[in-house]
Amino acid sequence: MKGVRGERLAGEFQKEISGVVSGKLRGNHPELSAIISITEVDVAPDLKSAKVFVSIFDPDEQRKANSFSVLKENAGFIRHELAKVMRLRTVPELRFLTDGSMEYGEKIDRILSDLDKKDE
Repeated sequence: MKGVRGERLAGEFQKEISGVVSGKLRGNHPELSAIISITEVDVAPDLKSAKVFVSIFDPDEQRKANSFSVLKENAGFIRHELAKVMRLRTVPELRFLTDGSMEYGEKIDRILSDLDKKDE
């Protein structure tokens, strides 16, 4: 969603979803990875749906995948918690997607450091 209102709503959703995940969801699912970041929220112009981009930091790939599946399975719960906090007529349906930007950044850093080592 573009525009000032859309950016403001996306920022509010990002903050509130992060709070729900770190609070109530972690309380219900202690097996979640230690660091789960909500990196971006893209709200549709009609407020019917929102893409929630998530970055999960965990050295164990299996635990990382399990944490992401817990998030996807509990999208309705998170939406319900958002409805309690946010004063909107409709709270959008949440679709969780992985944000690969951190992994991509690490890959670029490795490539650049390898190039530096070859030059020496």
